[in-house]
Amino acid sequence: MKAIHTILAVSFAVLSIASCGNGDRKAGNQTPQTPVQAEVKIPYVETVTATLREVPDESAYSSTVEAYATNNIVSQTAGRIRKLSAEVGDYVYKGQVLVEMDRLQLEQTRMQFLNDSTELERLRQLYNEGGVAKADLESMELAFNVRKSTLKNLEENTILRSPITGYVTARNYDKNDMYTMSMPIYTVQQVVPVKLLVGISESEYTKVKKGDSVALTVDALPGRDFTGRIVRLYPTINAATHTFNAEVVVNNSDRALRPGMYARVTVNFGTNKRIVVPDQSIVRQEGTGQRFVYLVNEDKTVSYVPVTLGRHMGAEYEIVSGIPEGATVVAKGQSALKDGIKVEILKK
Repeated sequence: MKAIHTILAVSFAVLSIASCGNGDRKAGNQTPQTPVQAEVKIPYVETVTATLREVPDESAYSSTVEAYATNNIVSQTAGRIRKLSAEVGDYVYKGQVLVEMDRLQLEQTRMQFLNDSTELERLRQLYNEGGVAKADLESMELAFNVRKSTLKNLEENTILRSPITGYVTARNYDKNDMYTMSMPIYTVQQVVPVKLLVGISESEYTKVKKGDSVALTVDALPGRDFTGRIVRLYPTINAATHTFNAEVVVNNSDRALRPGMYARVTVNFGTNKRIVVPDQSIVRQEGTGQRFVYLVNEDKTVSYVPVTLGRHMGAEYEIVSGIPEGATVVAKGQSALKDGIKVEILKK
């Protein structure tokens, strides 16, 4: 028990000495410490000079490849189909026989025509000898010409030929079917050349001319480029889309392009003088979609400048408006920048 009292007494004495010491330090003259200011780091950036160059004035549009011409093979009269000479996918030539209809009426008319021809020749001889009146001869000549026209019409509608060179894209009847005139027997599409109707923005109406060259690509043939020319400009503007149609013809001598292919058409309207900067210098403002760049001023501060972009050309952007020629544009290091702060320019 006596040992416990001794330990408590020593502890109390130590606490008292510590308390007095603290009091002396508070009462004494202590030099206050000066707060250390945080070192301001100036961001380093890389810059480029905005240059004025001639750049192509181009616009890209989507379109669909169409056959240059489409013909439906039909007969003017109903009848039995006796022969079909092509299948879907066949490449046929102009004048090639595709269908033969029942020939009974054709053969009857041909025999009547030959008979009329013989009778007309006989009447002409008699007329020259004074054996028949002129009216009788003229009446026979009229009947002969009518029969000749009827025979020609029957030949065209009994032996059906392709009026164009192209691919057979549809066959709607089989041999010995009764042709009812409800659908064409064949459909043939010309693919050399092909055409496209391109809807061009009305703002470009005065820039487009007949004969202008265009470039196009198709998704079905990656890596291939094609060239066409504008052969026709439609005279009216679509009020809903504010576009007008330009008809483009592509030679397609190797028949690579086929009707229905999706195409991207680039129309060149000439050249413009524009400011050009690297695409990495363009910064997108979050939440608005606004594009801007940082310009370096003479005092090495930067200014935030919104810009209007034109075409993206490889690793560069065309600047339609916003910055002058010769301006110093930040190309790298924009993430650490704010409007008005100083920067250090890295030497290349």
